[in-house]
Amino acid sequence: AFLNGDLYEDVYMAQPEGFVTKGKEHMGCHLNKSIYGLKQASRQWYLKFDQIIRQFGFKENKKDNCIYANFKESKFIFLIL
Repeated sequence: AFLNGDLYEDVYMAQPEGFVTKGKEHMGCHLNKSIYGLKQASRQWYLKFDQIIRQFGFKENKKDNCIYANFKESKFIFLIL
């Protein structure tokens, strides 16, 4: 899940072991998406999740932001993180 978060700032990392390009060992990687282990990975995952779940009509609970609800006609759907 952490691989899906978008990054809105410039984040760079060293080339991973086994994937170092010969002749370019001194270069790094510019990340476009969040990866597991990145300090902001959890936050980026939550922002992406929030953006997508709202597209399906869910609304965040004002008292507890880990609960989303969708009310359609006589049906109630709750999503708890």
